Amino acid sequence: MLGFNSLTAAVARSTIGTVSNASSSASSSRTTGLLFRALSTTTESLKVKSTTPPPVASQEERIKYFKIYRWDPDHRQKPYLSTYPVDLNDCGPMVLDALIKIKSEQDPTLTFRRSCREGICGSCAMNINGRNTLACLCYIDPKEEDEKKAAGGDVMKIYPLPHMYVIKDLVPDMGNFYEQYRSIEPWLQTKDGKSEGQAEFLQTREDR
Repeated sequence: MLGFNSLTAAVARSTIGTVSNASSSASSSRTTGLLFRALSTTTESLKVKSTTPPPVASQEERIKYFKIYRWDPDHRQKPYLSTYPVDLNDCGPMVLDALIKIKSEQDPTLTFRRSCREGICGSCAMNINGRNTLACLCYIDPKEEDEKKAAGGDVMKIYPLPHMYVIKDLVPDMGNFYEQYRSIEPWLQTKDGKSEGQAEFLQTREDR
């Protein structure tokens, strides 16, 4: 009887050990699986994603034609009009932007004046679609419907100022204008001249 009990106890201990080892193995397998999944997630998050931007849909060309007065006294030929196409998607909003683009990309011989681009100096004064204006302040595409009709659709005509002699292309001769300006002396003048060594007229608060 004693021998049977000892054998039973040994079998029970062996069974418990086997079950314990199996449980330990299963637990170890689950832990390994969780760790592998965590590492996989971390690895995926550390991957550098592509920074290539998505392809941009190409815009349709908005072609505007500019008919520009041309005349070069060195060539001894009559004045004529040259036509230049400009894609407005790749151009600034002002007529001066189009002229600069034409000169830079199509015809470097095109001649015109420009300076401040702020509508102050008046260097880019010219006749645009029959109106004397500044190229730096004149929009290529007028927003008002009436102005669109007056602009002549897809063609814009540009001439030098009509009341002046032309030096070349869109450059008028300003000599007569400056002579008239000096003749009328449109500036403040004093009865007494400057004293010796005086550089400017200083004004006090009481003089104002």
